[in-house]
Amino acid sequence: MKRSSGAAFVHPRADWLHGRMCSVDEVSAAIEDGSILWSAGDSRLLAKLPNGRWIGGSIPYFMAEDGGQTTRDRIYCSEMIAELATAVEVKSYDTDSIHRIAKEAPDNGFTILLIPAFTDLHVKYAQYAPGYEEMFKKPIVGWVTGVHLDDLGRVRPSVFNGVTGEHHNEKAVAMHVSLRPDKKATVNIVNTFGQGEGDEIQFQEIGFTASRCLINGKERNFAEYTAEKRLDTRLPLVAEYSGTMVNVSFQKVDSATGTVSFYAPVFSDVRYRLAAPVTDFVQAFRAALPRLKDPVIFSCNCVLNYLHSELAGKTTGDMTGPMTFGEIAYRLLNQTLVYLAIEET
Repeated sequence: MKRSSGAAFVHPRADWLHGRMCSVDEVSAAIEDGSILWSAGDSRLLAKLPNGRWIGGSIPYFMAEDGGQTTRDRIYCSEMIAELATAVEVKSYDTDSIHRIAKEAPDNGFTILLIPAFTDLHVKYAQYAPGYEEMFKKPIVGWVTGVHLDDLGRVRPSVFNGVTGEHHNEKAVAMHVSLRPDKKATVNIVNTFGQGEGDEIQFQEIGFTASRCLINGKERNFAEYTAEKRLDTRLPLVAEYSGTMVNVSFQKVDSATGTVSFYAPVFSDVRYRLAAPVTDFVQAFRAALPRLKDPVIFSCNCVLNYLHSELAGKTTGDMTGPMTFGEIAYRLLNQTLVYLAIEET
């Protein structure tokens, strides 16, 4: 695609730049046309796409232009503007290589990283990503792929490397995009939650489940504590990392086994508090959004914001994309919205 002399360039699929819900045939045609894409949808649909310059991850929940929706029959697809990119590289990563993600990212550009939920790689990235070489120096965004909540424990989340045609349940896939010198990428986070004033919670285990914990320094069973205090588990646990609030979302409280499951791992050296309540998520979210003047290339939101805030049929402005099992803005996040914009240098 080339610019015509003396005329403003209009992308032939301008509505794809913000992302849209598509059929398999529409996405396949774009791939075969040479477009650079990132996609989200049911694994069955993504597996039907031809090889090309794309990556994808499994999820059936979306924030579309006409509102939140759940579907296994459509693919959310967003196109990179080829005129902005000088190079595109798609790579797969495992637990032995994920530490290179930032070092291998372009000096001027960005990386979109997709990680399957509840894997060893998911835990490792959550725990160690902030210490990876060159992390926070290069824009890295992405999301944790998931499944329909009715399929938890039966269907494995997956990622797709469109270049090789491979899909993985244990590995991550990343798209490294180098930008023209006159462009730069910026990562932004919208988190409507902050720490409440309740008890301080410290866990004695690392992982997606926990039983024993310290409540204000006293040992308790966390499932029993949650039931006794009638905690609103629609709210996440919140920890403060150098001034940044990082959420960990509840998945399930199992009183029979005395365990609590989360959508992100908890750590034994971190102190948490339950988030302060948010009475109207949509209003709080819209109030937290900055005025956008630059094109948004990527955005994702958390599936729990979708469910607990009843976003089905509701819109959240220009922010469209998958509703995920975790968001990535350098490090792993929960119950946030993450987006990446392209600015003029």
